[in-house]
Amino acid sequence: MNRHHLAQINIGRLLAPVGDPMVAEFVENLDRINALADRQPGFVWRLTGAGDNATDIRPDPDDALQAINMSVWESLEALAAFVYRSDHRDIMRRRREWFAAPVEAYMALWWVPAGHRPDMIEGLARIRLLRKNGPGRLAFTFRQPFPAPGGAEEAPILDECA
Repeated sequence: MNRHHLAQINIGRLLAPVGDPMVAEFVENLDRINALADRQPGFVWRLTGAGDNATDIRPDPDDALQAINMSVWESLEALAAFVYRSDHRDIMRRRREWFAAPVEAYMALWWVPAGHRPDMIEGLARIRLLRKNGPGRLAFTFRQPFPAPGGAEEAPILDECA
């Protein structure tokens, strides 16, 4: 069993509120894509709110258009297979129809001890760390990944990100 799993967070700003026809197709696909993730080999956990998605969770309480997605996977390869080689890819290719173009890093990856479920605060700290320092062992991207910690070393949690 892996001693570490891969956590991911991505945030975006919807072009219209959930319930608006402009983002209806995105919202209508959430259950299908979430169910696909849940069935993927290597899937461990995903953030959910009051429903089976995270549309009611606000990374910025003052911005009702901001959306968040967080999940944990057994490996970078498992997450990449879902993101780039499943039906998720087709939805992701259309993200500009529903989300404003990001002006800074909007996603981050990091290693967590197996069994750890990061919260939104931890995920947002990883994005801030990536924005401030670029990719490193505490927060990285698909383009510049870092290996899981080896041996007895534990994956760093939030206190190292402050």
